[in-house]
Amino acid sequence: MQRRSRKRGGPANTRDPYRIWLSEIMLQQTQVATVIPYFERFVAKFPDVRALASAPLDDALASWSGLGYYRRAHHLHAAAQRVVADHGGEFPRDAATLATLPGIGRTTAAAIAALSRDERTAILDGNVKRVLARHRAIEGFPGAPNVAAKLWSLADALLPARSEIAAYTQGLMDLGATVCTRANPRCNVCPVKRDCLARRDNRIRELPSPRPRKPLPRLAVRVLLFEPSGKILLEKRPPVGIWGGLWSLPEIALDDDVRAFARGRFDADATAGIDLAPIEHGFTHFALTLYPQRVNIARWPPRVETPQYVWLSRDDALQAALPAPIRKLLRSL
Repeated sequence: MQRRSRKRGGPANTRDPYRIWLSEIMLQQTQVATVIPYFERFVAKFPDVRALASAPLDDALASWSGLGYYRRAHHLHAAAQRVVADHGGEFPRDAATLATLPGIGRTTAAAIAALSRDERTAILDGNVKRVLARHRAIEGFPGAPNVAAKLWSLADALLPARSEIAAYTQGLMDLGATVCTRANPRCNVCPVKRDCLARRDNRIRELPSPRPRKPLPRLAVRVLLFEPSGKILLEKRPPVGIWGGLWSLPEIALDDDVRAFARGRFDADATAGIDLAPIEHGFTHFALTLYPQRVNIARWPPRVETPQYVWLSRDDALQAALPAPIRKLLRSL
């Protein structure tokens, strides 16, 4: 996770655990410059946990659309409903209870508890792992269980008194985000440079050890533009998996026959049309190439919308919860 400098509570700058929770979840895998406008729009639409819990999941996904890692949005909505159902709408502040909510792991729970109520508990996000690995010259990839165990033990041992925990927690995250960065760290202004072992031994570039490299799998699919009478057919993605719960274009394998797909899925007569420019999109564990194709429609049965399919104008489609590359495609039409 690459963060930039932020005040207590992230973009929220508050002691409100709801807003701290939102900012912490949004900042996972996303830079703060990207998060801030999303955070502001999100809290304007869902000002408290009850508002988020009572909203349809589609509304939450639409407000999240473009931030990526959509499972986070699913977890946000599910956690909000749990808070209302199990805690009377009062957002928990202790790490143990927070960690029982969907999408909140040990570090996120600790950060919320520390920043909202000064709970004395350790965090270990990506930035903190880097700071500790360099400062104490801890070898190995931080994601490996044995290395993570060492880092957790160190993080626990370094905790200050409770009266200082909020400032310490925020400062530690900011130190990794703005000073002890992955590339070009600013060691000359680091407040703990005097006893940093990686700096002493000229090993800043070596530590922490990188993730063992594996070939990145590649996936290619064809997405189909059915657009009779100026309307675009959108398909609801399954609730789990890539872009879970978002609206997208119907998808087939590259060697599937468009005519057979249209007949089997929609009882329509259609053939492959113009190929549009491919779109590359990267995920954490694989790379995806989308091959968009317009479809020539000879006959289409009466269009009846179902929970799985909807016909929308291009402008209305752009307001829906779409994956980023599909939004990019529709904007280019």
